[in-house]
Amino acid sequence: MTSAALKPEKSPKAPAVPDEEPLYAARRAIYPQSVHGRLRTTKWVLLILTLGIYYLLPFVRWDRGPNAPDQAVLIDFPTRRFYFFFIEIWPQEFYYVAGLLILAALILFLMNAVAGRVWCGYLCPQTVWTDLFLTVERWIEGDRREHMKSDAGPWTLEKVTKKVLKHSVWLLIAWWTGGAWVLYFADAPTLVKELVTFQGSTIAYASIAVLTFTTYTLAGHMREQVCTYMCPWPRIQAALTDEYALNVTYRYDRGEPRGSVKKAALAREAGRKAGDCVDCNQCVNVCPTGVDIREGMQLACIQCGLCIDACNNIMDKINRPRGLIAYESEANLEARIAGRPPVRRIVRARTVLYAALIAFIGLGMLYTLVGRSDEGIAAIHDRNPVFVRLSDGSLRNAYTIRLINKKLEDRRFQLSVDGLPGAQLSVVGVESGTDGEVISIGPDQTREVRVLVTHQGKLASGASIPVTFRIRDMVTGATASTADHFIGP
Repeated sequence: MTSAALKPEKSPKAPAVPDEEPLYAARRAIYPQSVHGRLRTTKWVLLILTLGIYYLLPFVRWDRGPNAPDQAVLIDFPTRRFYFFFIEIWPQEFYYVAGLLILAALILFLMNAVAGRVWCGYLCPQTVWTDLFLTVERWIEGDRREHMKSDAGPWTLEKVTKKVLKHSVWLLIAWWTGGAWVLYFADAPTLVKELVTFQGSTIAYASIAVLTFTTYTLAGHMREQVCTYMCPWPRIQAALTDEYALNVTYRYDRGEPRGSVKKAALAREAGRKAGDCVDCNQCVNVCPTGVDIREGMQLACIQCGLCIDACNNIMDKINRPRGLIAYESEANLEARIAGRPPVRRIVRARTVLYAALIAFIGLGMLYTLVGRSDEGIAAIHDRNPVFVRLSDGSLRNAYTIRLINKKLEDRRFQLSVDGLPGAQLSVVGVESGTDGEVISIGPDQTREVRVLVTHQGKLASGASIPVTFRIRDMVTGATASTADHFIGP
């Protein structure tokens, strides 16, 4: 037996990872190899689903009745409305948008606590469009080896033709990406017709041009540079993760020491430890950011899992168990090395807190959305003067009242004031009838009126009496109110 075989075996150690990443490094050419497997199939499904929704959703119709747009999802700047199927958001209800942003952040935190950068690997727009651009590149210029050979070779007519074709398709995808975006801000079929016939607005053409350029540049040329240097999320999630989060991990306790199949077999025959990693570099070749996962967690790794599929395919070929690279937690890795059984703790304080916050905010928004009214009123008291003494000794306060009709039909509201006994209310420009002060408002509109409130009784010096302005729908009886004050001398 050789002396090497008599040396004591050392416990496996995690690969060394640099303490600091450079602020910026010049981009090196990366040629990701195609791969087949469960996670790659999942990415295909999500890519088709997300891009299908993005490109086709503006053309989905939704009947809201007369006087309303029939586009299912529409950000209507001229009327200052946001339509999402049966939901209509007014400017004063922007808190719903803020709530959605908070929910999105909490969902992102929850995804990170469960499975690391799973958002980056599967659903991030940069990942999805880069994946699409890489697919086009493989179709035209070939897979990794063929593409590398072509780039290293001289410029030929075939090479030039493929390059021109690839960039033309990239620009076409980028152009349609920008075009689809502007369709969310106007009626999609109408805007498409205007753009094709060169009758669209300058803003529409400029927006498409900017988004075409950014999509082509970010997804076609910068690729992993965006994820590594431009996006703040890798640095944020590093501060949010813990030892129980599942991340794409190389199980070095099983894989080390590396060696070819023959060398591993000889080492085992000699009684030495041999890892399952055969150092084939397939995990590196398929990585869209060029990361070697065997070196440990890295900032550039987007946790897409393609290296898992590549490694599993190799393990199948050499008749070794799958899972050398897998979604694994740091706690499980350390437990296995120590001989303890692995434990998956998806449900823990962190994930329960995030889930509870998501449920609380989501249910709160749903409750307010379901219970919101189709009418509204707001009042602003005149500041100069705050009151007027009339010739008969009575006091008058003036207000600007804004009434809101959110329905798509004409409505008539009766306006009244409570809280000041004996007060008389009149609306400038509106004649009083048998029903009192009645104000008409058109469909999906607001109306401002000037309101005068007169009180003939005596008030204490410096009085400020709370009053309530109330409107009542003359047909349905629905009401809305707002509070203000009647100011005395």
